[in-house]
Amino acid sequence: MRPFFLCLSLFAATLWISLAGSPGQALAQDPQLNLPVEELVIRSGDKEHQFKAEVAATDRQRSMGLMFRKEMPAERGMLFLFEGKGDRYFWMKNTPLPLDIIFIDAKGSIVSIADNTTPFSEDVIPSLGPAKYVFEINAGLAEKLDISAGDKVSSPSMGLE
Repeated sequence: MRPFFLCLSLFAATLWISLAGSPGQALAQDPQLNLPVEELVIRSGDKEHQFKAEVAATDRQRSMGLMFRKEMPAERGMLFLFEGKGDRYFWMKNTPLPLDIIFIDAKGSIVSIADNTTPFSEDVIPSLGPAKYVFEINAGLAEKLDISAGDKVSSPSMGLE
């Protein structure tokens, strides 16, 4: 009989932990802060648009992105750095901010823009071509500033200044 109660106790403890969550889970719902920040410039025709870009360079930083952020100043954004070029896929899971997602090739040209993305959506957002960098800004800003595919992007982390 004793092994039965031991198994029942272990099952109850496992169930409680699963339902209650671990202490680390509360931290997982906090936004990512204190990333390095640098100047990023988008050249659109004869106009230059300057941003302060938070740089997400590691797998962990990229996977967290702007999740759980409730606001972001208009002149800010997040730059995702990847080691090589390739098709990129993003989603808006746990992201309450609507965003414009700008996909950029290895030479700094904008490949495509996914504008006005839907907060919390788990729909896949593809780059529509090989990209090495991704820059996220507040939704509607790309249209407001007349930023489009073919425009040039540069920043120190991109090695394109």
